[in-house]
Amino acid sequence: MSLRILSVAYPLAPVSLDAAGGAEQVLAAIDRGLVERGHESVVIACEGSGIRGTLLPTPKPGGTLDERAKRLARANHRAAIASVLAKSRFDLVHLHGVDFYEYLPPAGVPVLATLHLPPEWYPANVFLSRPCTWLQCVSAAQVRRCPPCAMLLGHVANGVPARLFRDQPPRRSFALALGRICPEKGFHLALDAAEMAGVPLVIAGELYDYPEHQSYFQNELLPRLNGGNCRFLGPVGFEKKRKLLGQARCLLVPSVAPETSSLVAMEAMASGTPVVAFASGALPEIVEHGRTGYLVANAAEMAAAMALVDRIDPDECRRAARERFSEDRMIADYLALYSRISTMTAAREMVHEP
Repeated sequence: MSLRILSVAYPLAPVSLDAAGGAEQVLAAIDRGLVERGHESVVIACEGSGIRGTLLPTPKPGGTLDERAKRLARANHRAAIASVLAKSRFDLVHLHGVDFYEYLPPAGVPVLATLHLPPEWYPANVFLSRPCTWLQCVSAAQVRRCPPCAMLLGHVANGVPARLFRDQPPRRSFALALGRICPEKGFHLALDAAEMAGVPLVIAGELYDYPEHQSYFQNELLPRLNGGNCRFLGPVGFEKKRKLLGQARCLLVPSVAPETSSLVAMEAMASGTPVVAFASGALPEIVEHGRTGYLVANAAEMAAAMALVDRIDPDECRRAARERFSEDRMIADYLALYSRISTMTAAREMVHEP
């Protein structure tokens, strides 16, 4: 049976293979997967998004991403959702933004909201019952952090296009830290670890125009970037990211937040690159200590583990990525979840028929 899915992105971040955020990359993969499997995919996302299905773009605010910009972007999303639902019927509306509760469709429209971020980062009222509305996590660790909720349908683990990642010989001596430039990603701790280990560090990622992100970069990172042993490359697209991951000695993931997943760790393994990560949130579900990398507790332990990464077999990393983090598996799991929701919606409609 062919499905018609309306996906709704976070209003301030473009969706594409080159996206910096995990939620945007996952949505892009679902969109590609739906189209390639003969389903209809419509995506509401900001201008500049790269979509395989049909893109309904909303304006991307310019300048500082303050509360005013957020309110405007949410209002544009609400208008776009109302407009398309007035014209077309969908099997499901799939929401991906951390602020999804700000632009929910009318009650009774089948809705799935994927919680890409820690449950504590959402208002408590998103876990309250609402007709034909379900929640879903991206890791078992994230599910365990959620309050009891009848709407929660377990988790679908993230996946990556492992076949697109590979070694980029010759391997280099630098460690890599890659992701959004913000305090919770802990790049200052990667700098500490690299300095203690005497290993060159390359940091790459998107620096958004949120005031707190800009302040973190200017005060915590920029004074320590010397262009030699510690370099910042800025945002990198998919091809550059693939090259960096394939050349790096190891990937550092020093996140201080309870990570719900880590696409970049999966991508590193697909490249045959070991991962040294803090044992935060779902990272112990991704990194197998001693097989695909090392789990550590602080910058000093991260520095010590960087001296051991040559003991990790690149083939084991690649094997783990293929077996555990397949994008095809993720898409199949979402299609099964969509079918499950369709069945529950149909059952509810039968119960409420006059």
